[in-house]
Amino acid sequence: MKIEYTREELELLESIEKGEWKSIKNLEEEKERYKKYGSNTLKKNKRVNIRISERDLRELQKKAFEEGIPYQTLISSLLHKYVNGRLIDISLLEQLKKRT
Repeated sequence: MKIEYTREELELLESIEKGEWKSIKNLEEEKERYKKYGSNTLKKNKRVNIRISERDLRELQKKAFEEGIPYQTLISSLLHKYVNGRLIDISLLEQLKKRT
């Protein structure tokens, strides 16, 4: 049986084989830190109503489906990452990689 990998899986395999992955020091501390991020992201005590284009909503719903989460959770997570300076522009990263 031949295994067929997605483009993303192939990129991950290539990255691992190149030795680009490193072990995390203090793994338990890092797990706790990310658990806090998750619980803070999921803690919802305010409501916001916004208007977005139907196309954008459809795309958000597709992405959320791919991730296996509700689209409202995806939107909340994106906003949380943005306000905390952790939302990364992939096209900018690719431009920086090309320069090196």
